[in-house]
Amino acid sequence: MTRALFICGKARMRSPTAAEIARQWVETDYAGLSHDADVAIDHDAVDWADIILVMEARQAKRLKTLFPDLSARKTIVNLGIPDRYSFMQPELVTRLTPILRARFAT
Repeated sequence: MTRALFICGKARMRSPTAAEIARQWVETDYAGLSHDADVAIDHDAVDWADIILVMEARQAKRLKTLFPDLSARKTIVNLGIPDRYSFMQPELVTRLTPILRARFAT
C-alpha cells in the first residue's frame, strides 16, 4: 500500500485533515515544517513515505532545503491549499476530497 506523508506548517489543520481523508485509500501520516509544529518533520517520516504532499509551494521549497537529497528519492506534490482552514473544516474537506480521491482512489 502507498504511504503518503502530508506536510503543512504546524501539522495542526491542513495536513492532519488531508491524512484523515486519504486514509481510506493509502497509509497516511502528517508532519509540520515549523519549529513549533505539533508533529515535526524528521528523516524517519521522509524515509517512510512513498509520496510527500505539501499544502503550498513554499513548503516544497523548505522541504527540499531541509532534506537536499529528497528530490531524487521522493515524489513531492503541491496541493495548493492556503492556510485559512481549521481541522476537518467542511470547506477544507470539500476541497481536499476530490483531489485526494483522484490521486489515490484509482
